[in-house]
Amino acid sequence: MPGYHRLVKATERREELQRIAAEVFGWPELTGEQLEAMEYVVAGRDVLVVLPTGAGKSAIYQVPALKLDGVTLVVSPLIALQNDQRESIEDSRAPDAVAVNSSQRASERKSAWKAVEEGEAGYLFLSPEQLSKEDVLGTLNELKISLIVVDEAHCVSAWGHDFRPDYLRLAPVIERLGHPPVLALTATAALPVREDIVERLGLRDHREVIAGFDRPNLHLSVERFSDDEDKRHTLIALARSLTNEHGTGLVYVASRKDAEYFADELARAGVRAAAYHAGMKTHGREQVHERFLDGEVDVVVATSAFGMGIDKPDVRFVLHASAPDSLDTYYQQIGRAGRDGEPATITLLYRPQDLGLQKFLTAAKAPEELLGQVAKTLGENGSPVRPSDLKDTVDASAARRTKAVNLLEETGAVGTTGDGRLEYVDRDLPPDEAARKAVEAAERHQRLVRSRIEMVRGYAETMECRRRYLLGYFGEQLAEPCGNCDTCDFGTGERKRVESGKYAVNSTVRHSEWGRGAVMSVEPDRVTILFDDIGYKTLDLSAVDENDLLTVEETTTR
Repeated sequence: MPGYHRLVKATERREELQRIAAEVFGWPELTGEQLEAMEYVVAGRDVLVVLPTGAGKSAIYQVPALKLDGVTLVVSPLIALQNDQRESIEDSRAPDAVAVNSSQRASERKSAWKAVEEGEAGYLFLSPEQLSKEDVLGTLNELKISLIVVDEAHCVSAWGHDFRPDYLRLAPVIERLGHPPVLALTATAALPVREDIVERLGLRDHREVIAGFDRPNLHLSVERFSDDEDKRHTLIALARSLTNEHGTGLVYVASRKDAEYFADELARAGVRAAAYHAGMKTHGREQVHERFLDGEVDVVVATSAFGMGIDKPDVRFVLHASAPDSLDTYYQQIGRAGRDGEPATITLLYRPQDLGLQKFLTAAKAPEELLGQVAKTLGENGSPVRPSDLKDTVDASAARRTKAVNLLEETGAVGTTGDGRLEYVDRDLPPDEAARKAVEAAERHQRLVRSRIEMVRGYAETMECRRRYLLGYFGEQLAEPCGNCDTCDFGTGERKRVESGKYAVNSTVRHSEWGRGAVMSVEPDRVTILFDDIGYKTLDLSAVDENDLLTVEETTTR
């Protein structure tokens, strides 16, 4: 009875993982998704996990790490996020967790490395930037790395809303360390992003654990304005009312100036509010973060810099003073409300003119001349060079040089060695041609960003079930109207979902002009597709059929 014995062993494995979670971390019950992913990790598989914000992704590496022989390396993009996860480990009975980052003194970094080398620490947190340093890689090579965790894994994808070029350098690092099992974690990843993560991290024979995106306890609504002053007054009144009635909340704004303005106005209105943005000093941001978690601040007014890793279960509302840059960003930010499962209010204060600011922010053209200089410099060097060496031959700031290198890396013309040096990979490609390809890549990315902005407009202006629109963006179908959004409240969101028919969600189609794309959602009269080269487009189904615009490809995966 081999099937029976496998079932018994699987049950025993899950019981052991649950026991560790309860005894070491104090978590009485793990979810099915958590347990499934943990089993893959313990079995030595590469795993991609997509779980909603607040669903306990950190537990998926923290528990199995205790059954693995070696150090768990966690690659995390923000120091604040690293600190949050380290504190949760330190509050448990698990081995110590240490971090090595740029905010530490040399003595602190030395002490952290010593704790890892001597076996006192079982978890090591590093930023992707740290992995570009040869001394760090050399030390890691001497350790026994049992698991590599890539947190916020969508940052590796150019399709993702928070693309970070430093994540592109993780694949060669993983290989240099002997490719131990890799666990990629993210809260927002539609199909194209998932495929990009797998490819760019070099996951082998991987498994995927993907939970639904729906958060039914969040009431979604949009209030539309034509006058900015009216919108500002409404936001202050709404935030004050929600704070008095329900307690803690977040207000997201588009600029540092607005963060300060709304925080001051709310404070004058008697609300314990604080601003949070990237222009503040590190200590000031950390103080706001801690006061919010401790209940000393009721409302944080923040730019998108705030929130990654925030684990406060009783956030009762999230307001957006302006339209976000994408529904990916929006979903992640509203996901910080109602983590305790209780009702929470989500409101976007929408003025169509605000979308113009987002488009303006994406209007900068790629620096073709600079790209040519960088490509020529790297092409003429017979051996890899340090990024800082480019300053001797390329007349540009470090930030502009880095942007040029990142674009050239995206085209495959330039690569990064295991020790963080740059090399010209495609010797058959002339530098001026590499620069041209990089410009094209930048233009494709701009089109994608702008198409995301149009999807935000669609969400804000739809009269159908708003939750169904939002879930459809991520490729998830909601068969019936949700009953917990403003359009359902008004009775306009009652249209039933159309059967997918020949355009099934996540199927691959080809447009006569725009090329290949993935079907994200299908409605009674329209289909939304994410095209490889131009981004999101919503098409009228009757026009599609009449003009034979779409061809369904044989394979249903991309």
